[in-house]
Amino acid sequence: MDLKCLGCGAVGLRRNETEYRCPACDARFPIVGGIPRFVSGEFYSGSFGFQWNKFAKTQLDSANGTTQSRDTFFEKTGWRPQDLRGARVLDAGCGMGRFAEVCADAGAEVHAIDLSIAAEAAAANLKRRSNVTVYQADIMKLPFAEGSFDRIYSLGVLHHTPDTHLAFASLVPLLKPGGTITIWVYSTELLQWKGGEIIRKFTPSLSRQTMLKLAWLAVPLYRIHKNRFTGRLTNVWIPTSLHPTPEWRWLDTFDWYAPKYQWKHTNEEVEGWFREAGLVGVSHLTFPVSVTGRRPETATVPTAERDVAAAAR
Repeated sequence: MDLKCLGCGAVGLRRNETEYRCPACDARFPIVGGIPRFVSGEFYSGSFGFQWNKFAKTQLDSANGTTQSRDTFFEKTGWRPQDLRGARVLDAGCGMGRFAEVCADAGAEVHAIDLSIAAEAAAANLKRRSNVTVYQADIMKLPFAEGSFDRIYSLGVLHHTPDTHLAFASLVPLLKPGGTITIWVYSTELLQWKGGEIIRKFTPSLSRQTMLKLAWLAVPLYRIHKNRFTGRLTNVWIPTSLHPTPEWRWLDTFDWYAPKYQWKHTNEEVEGWFREAGLVGVSHLTFPVSVTGRRPETATVPTAERDVAAAAR
């Protein structure tokens, strides 16, 4: 697939062993560890780079012998495996590659991006799948030409950017006419865990090692949370993951408390973004807040600048 220069916008970067180069403006984008790098750092996403390299295989179906990630993917997208066969798919925020693996195994051509060095964990996990390419890149400024993808998904990622709406708007122009985009973001229903919101006022500023140690408390707290008497208080004021697997709930709890940004939204709000972007067939799925929509077959693919400007208004 031809890539777009982030400097001048020209499509058709040329690749050698060490970099991509733009023939129009001579901009250079390094390839480090086999991963094309279209950013100079992790910026606000450093907790995810740490997290996904620490827990690189915890949620990977091929490593844990379950179908948990597969089941989650199809529940939150509403897609079917046959929808992915032969499709060019963008994973916008791939983490360590759990959902990219699902798509690749269903027969998609997957292009997976992450702003953080989680891209390195994803590349290692997916290295045997020739139908996956991993990039370190920013959702707000991706190196893909408009109209590149049949399907785009972003599950549990956009609410961790500085602006969920703007991040979504930056993805829409990358859809082909007739293409489908599905996103899942945190629901305002999560605000019921009041203690978690208070604790999060402090935890993003902690060192990652300190936060990792604190998140481990999710392991012993599990039994207290599950108790029908004590859990009435502890689940509200000291919420941690309730996943039955200890390492998974350690990971989930770190994932909740460590990120710099964590916005919450409603189905109605997100559906409004989809309609504003000109998408049709907009609907929310059973899992809040998962919303899907399709670019009309006859629609002209909009410019990224126009969609992002509209979202900013």
